[in-house]
Amino acid sequence: MYDVERYLSIRSAYGASFAHDGESLSFLLDTTGVPQVWTTSGANQWPTQGTAEEERISFASQSPERPELIFGMDEGGNERAQFFRLDTDDGNISPLTERPDAKHQWGSWSNDGERFAFSSNRRDESVFDIYVQERTATGEDARLVYEGDGWFTAGEFCPDDERLVVLEAHSSYDQDVHVLDLETGQLDHLTPHDEPERYQSITWGPDGDVLYLVTDRDADTLYLAVVDVKTGKFRTVVEGGEWNVEGVGVHQESGRIVYARNVDGYTELHAGALADRASIEQYPSPAIPDGVAGGISFDPDGERFAVTTTSRTRNTNVGVATLETGEYERWTDASTAGIPTSTFRAPELVHVDSFDDLAVPGFFTVPADAKPGDTPVIVDIHGGPESQRRPSFSSLTQYFLAHGYAVFEPNVRGSSGYGKRYTHLDDVERRMDSVRDLKACVEWLREQEVVDPDRIVAKGGSYGGFMVLAGLTEYPDLWAAGVNIVGIANFVTFLENTGAWRRSLREAEYGSLEEDREFLESISPINRVERIRAPLFVVHGENDPRVPVGEAEQIAAEASDHVPVETLIFEDEGHGLAKLENQIEAYRRIVDFLDEHV
Repeated sequence: MYDVERYLSIRSAYGASFAHDGESLSFLLDTTGVPQVWTTSGANQWPTQGTAEEERISFASQSPERPELIFGMDEGGNERAQFFRLDTDDGNISPLTERPDAKHQWGSWSNDGERFAFSSNRRDESVFDIYVQERTATGEDARLVYEGDGWFTAGEFCPDDERLVVLEAHSSYDQDVHVLDLETGQLDHLTPHDEPERYQSITWGPDGDVLYLVTDRDADTLYLAVVDVKTGKFRTVVEGGEWNVEGVGVHQESGRIVYARNVDGYTELHAGALADRASIEQYPSPAIPDGVAGGISFDPDGERFAVTTTSRTRNTNVGVATLETGEYERWTDASTAGIPTSTFRAPELVHVDSFDDLAVPGFFTVPADAKPGDTPVIVDIHGGPESQRRPSFSSLTQYFLAHGYAVFEPNVRGSSGYGKRYTHLDDVERRMDSVRDLKACVEWLREQEVVDPDRIVAKGGSYGGFMVLAGLTEYPDLWAAGVNIVGIANFVTFLENTGAWRRSLREAEYGSLEEDREFLESISPINRVERIRAPLFVVHGENDPRVPVGEAEQIAAEASDHVPVETLIFEDEGHGLAKLENQIEAYRRIVDFLDEHV
């Protein structure tokens, strides 16, 4: 039986992009303990390490014209990412932004490889403007091309590099799409609407006169649409139906297209060629492994694409698929730390009827040697809340399964992946309905033959951490222990202290300080902390800009008056644990904590 350090040493390769000549891929790999840039020239070839930083690399994007890439890196998890250019021939690294006081969000390379676009809150911490910068420029040489008054993100350059997609976010589930003329500065609004609408995965058509995108405009689920950039007219390309279309990539020169569908958490990948603007000549479905896939990157000719794949029984790796045949080959071989993949356990997809008969999806996984009535369960709750627990690989989950714990992962109301209506069922005044879903899931677990009903643990991070604390305060008799990782304890102080650039987006989901303060106080676990009866473990990063560390300090101080509380604060982490050494320390202590109390 392997210890937690061995499981946490299982590696992941992801985020691939083809080099300008199509001869190699760059990708991120966490072999050193934090993700770094690596490159490889084919399947089963030893990769070359491109960066050797102490901090995590957040993305890497290859130039379309030269042997170079741009990558992003923050410091200590503070999310104030800076950009750097890596020459993949000689390994030379050049800083591009040099503004450590500001956040930088990657946009795209221009098609000629001379410029790149990004957004940043340099001018005003609470808003994001759009910038374009020459590939060899540094520091203050970026050109401000659009001054915004909210959260704006740079998208793709059009084929002739004269225009740029700009996405404006009003909340996590409400966006607008614009096209920016880089010469005149004119911003054309393509998606006027009154009710919330989602727009994502936006890419230009081959001629630069249309955009392909995923949206839930006038629908419950996300579908693939094409919009004329002159008229704003929408046409449906692929219906959403019961399940979301969740991503699209178009190769501009060849007109080949790849899109994905999210079927109850699992990915169905489709490929083809555009027969005309709104119809696709379908190719054979890419023969990717079952599980979750994403991160499409075409080679220069549009004949192949790189894709990241993962499942509960396979750690995350990058492969390459051929569009016309659907053939697939894995190119990376991220280590499983010597742990046999045959020992990894797959989940069962279940649906639990909640208090109002809503069917709540969840993944339930039991250990190989589970004994009736004697199996403790960890209820692992995702963050967001506009997110979705999917059957991707989790080394920590596999550790718990190997050591006798069952794991249940619910997608309570408010989760994405199940349509617009489901996502909005927990908005503002309905916040606690998602906690009632959690109660229903625990009651379902208590009826399962293998489960010990007196040994059920609540575990979650970020918004999932709030769900842990809310579960412990609302239904204290259900839990044997709680593990809160970077969670919200007090919605008022969270909204007061979160990054200025995030506040308006979060208020759209949770309620505003001005109008909903009394309600926010009523649902904050800190104001019902005396009801907690289970031992509690609290983990946080000192540099967390999303959920400030004060949230952890509040709940730990108040709860420790009447229950056992362990607190672990990392001075070099932000919103979560990025560094392997910190993960090992945290989860060793969490495992010991659960062994003692559960």
